Amino acid sequence: MVLRRFAWPYGGQRASFCGSFTGWRECPMGLVGAEFQVVFDLPPGVYQYRFLVDGVWRCDETKPCVLDKYGLISNEVLVDNTHPVVHPEPSSTRVMNMDEGTILTTMPPDHLSQNSGVQIEVFRHRVSEILLHNTIYDVVPLSSKIAVLDASLPVKQAFKIMHDEGLSLAPLWDDQQQTITAMLTASDFVLILRKLQRNIRSLGHEELEMHSVSAWKEAKLQYYGGPDVAVIQRRALIHVKDSDNLMDVALAIIRNEISSVPIFKPSTDSSGMPLLGLATLPGIIKFLCSKLQEQPEGYSFLQNRIVSMPIGTWSPHTGKASIRQLRTSRPSTPLNSCLDLLLEDRLSSIPIVDDSGALLDVYSLSDIMALAKNDVYTRIELEQVTVEHALELQYQVNGRRQCHTCSSTSTFLEVLEQLSAPGVRRLVVIEPRSRFVQGVISLRDAFTFLIG
Repeated sequence: MVLRRFAWPYGGQRASFCGSFTGWRECPMGLVGAEFQVVFDLPPGVYQYRFLVDGVWRCDETKPCVLDKYGLISNEVLVDNTHPVVHPEPSSTRVMNMDEGTILTTMPPDHLSQNSGVQIEVFRHRVSEILLHNTIYDVVPLSSKIAVLDASLPVKQAFKIMHDEGLSLAPLWDDQQQTITAMLTASDFVLILRKLQRNIRSLGHEELEMHSVSAWKEAKLQYYGGPDVAVIQRRALIHVKDSDNLMDVALAIIRNEISSVPIFKPSTDSSGMPLLGLATLPGIIKFLCSKLQEQPEGYSFLQNRIVSMPIGTWSPHTGKASIRQLRTSRPSTPLNSCLDLLLEDRLSSIPIVDDSGALLDVYSLSDIMALAKNDVYTRIELEQVTVEHALELQYQVNGRRQCHTCSSTSTFLEVLEQLSAPGVRRLVVIEPRSRFVQGVISLRDAFTFLIG
């Protein structure tokens, strides 16, 4: 074994060290004189290492560096028996600054290559501890404004309100039962439009004028048969209490394949509106990220690149295995076929690509709400409208929007931070130059990985 000293002489408030021989786990460095130092007892061999200085990954350009096949830089050192035993010692005064170190944006790609299963399980244990020891009350701003619709409203009016307020879903209040009984979603609007289009001659568009939301909710099972049965199920309203821990809330959302879940007051409080708020995965992920970054091990794991992690749905061209098939659509695809994919695969959105597979846009299930503006749905037929035309209608109503993307070299932290933003349900993984769609990472993908 050989004692080897590693030093960072370029300043900073705090520094940590990690290397291939530590399994890329961080080790704190001590400030000795004007530099940070740490000593390891190592067997002979060639090792890679780098420094975490004030939260930024760096390597020392004055020492040997290696560039891996992914374009990432690490310092490299040869340890052999000819090296003398060394001890931490004050360094000579050096007029250098932080800019002399190369900034590194991610951990090495083989961060998970050694004992990856153990590292993942340790990380998930930390995630579980945070989720089990905090309640949804700690996460959701219960004083925020919540739009609640009366279940007796005509369907047309309800969807117009949702469009005008920019809502993709809304809780429904039943005046007779004096409680929240259901959720009205963009999927409901899709199913209603399909019913109207199938029965246009006998029903006419007065269906939206005449039927209340509650009547539609009760009757929709009998309207649909065949493949639509899989996406329509009669079930009681799923809800949680403000005292429920974050793990239980997240599992309620994931297992029931919903985007949010109502938070009810305790059963002992029967006064007024029982609804306190809506719990969503983005809110929980944002809270979780803030807690994980307070822990050195948690922060270190979040620096893994998504390409090295078992997460998301990927194109076969990437060589990554996926449980589900990556779904994309073309601008010329009939809107009805695109909606079929979204409903049958329970997707919130789908990438729209050109003939080469490059990303052009994303069509979301909530985009269907644009058809409620000025009764556009009365002047189109879903089977004749293309995705391209539907997107143009969306632009006319709501303006163009940014596609939420990342690259395969994005860190897990970067992905989670994007997914924690309001309204972001899925990230399209693209090759930056060609914009070729390599995969998709959804909120459900991220949380399923987090909790195993």
